[in-house]
Amino acid sequence: MILAGDIGGTKCNLALFEAHFGALERVAQKRFPSQNYASMEDILREFLAGAGARAGPSRKITAAGFGLPGPVVENQVRATNLPWIVDGATVAAALGGTRVVLLNDLEAAAYSLEILKPAEICVLNEGISEPRANRALIAAGTGLGEALLIWDGSRHVITATEGGHADFAARTAREIELLRHVQRQHKRVDAEEIISGRGFRTIHEFLDASVQHPGFDDPNADPAPEITRLGMAGECPVCVEALDMWTAAYGAEAGNLALRSLARGGVYVAGGIAVKILMKMQDGTFVRAFCEKEKFGIFLKQIPIYLVLNEDAPLLGAAARAAAALGS
Repeated sequence: MILAGDIGGTKCNLALFEAHFGALERVAQKRFPSQNYASMEDILREFLAGAGARAGPSRKITAAGFGLPGPVVENQVRATNLPWIVDGATVAAALGGTRVVLLNDLEAAAYSLEILKPAEICVLNEGISEPRANRALIAAGTGLGEALLIWDGSRHVITATEGGHADFAARTAREIELLRHVQRQHKRVDAEEIISGRGFRTIHEFLDASVQHPGFDDPNADPAPEITRLGMAGECPVCVEALDMWTAAYGAEAGNLALRSLARGGVYVAGGIAVKILMKMQDGTFVRAFCEKEKFGIFLKQIPIYLVLNEDAPLLGAAARAAAALGS
């Protein structure tokens, strides 16, 4: 039995899998609100107590894999956007000595790319496929994650990054104004401050702070779903513009990542936001911004861009990596 987790600043998605001839069969799955728990171990105990009846008490967990927001250093993760320190040895002990693999969340998602079905991928830009070339993965959600899949001559070697915390690169006069607006609250503005769920309200307030929506009154509510819904429906001009500006910034950052990694094998876009605004991601705004690099526009147009439709991709990748660790 394989235990896997996609651990995020907003939610923790846990599942149990059985491996059958190289394929993973899901036995149980549940999501938990991350901020309601003091540690990941607390969530694991609650999940396993509930899942045990369905999975069967005699089925032992043989390996576990967890994708977490933050770099893995000496088998520990100091989680980004969560007040947790996750230690692989401590988690292994809590699971009765089970082998535990800790991964950066984007690293986990990258491990899913080879096992996703064609129907779980949407093509944003056909490009020219180069299977034996570097690939890159970018995902906006609670934060902004980036990972690389480097072709070493025989296979893709996956490496995590913290590229989402690199500086936000303003491209236009309007984005420069946005940067200055955000700098009034934050001395340094990283890409994640704009290209994440919280970026929608930031951009909305920059465009017109006088326009308010019901969800803005609740300090514990996430205004991003309301802004994107109104923007997609065309019901609020400020939301429409905020959605357009956010999507362009996302595309531009994906283009930056493609240049830094020479990702001729394709750029993959994951994370829950892209799926929820799929029609906007498909209207050309993202791809145009991706390609708008003066000297490398033609080069970037040749790079395939794929949108991952399966929001459980990090969970599947973590499970696949844990299963592979059993044979290493």
